[in-house]
Amino acid sequence: MELTAVFRKVTEGYIGFVEELPGANTQAATLEEARQNLKEAVALVLEANRVLAEESLKGETVIREPILIQER
Repeated sequence: MELTAVFRKVTEGYIGFVEELPGANTQAATLEEARQNLKEAVALVLEANRVLAEESLKGETVIREPILIQER
């Protein structure tokens, strides 16, 4: 899976977000900092979503399996 990072230059430096993952966004003084921060933001959003899903399914019988996303 490959996601799309978008960065925009602003007065304070750069802001960035991931098009395919709402909530994954950041800002930083430099583009390199913004890139690194965005990778961390993606990891945090995915982990938070996992925790929320696990909590909402607590006590339920479910099937969990890996899923591979490929480009069309």
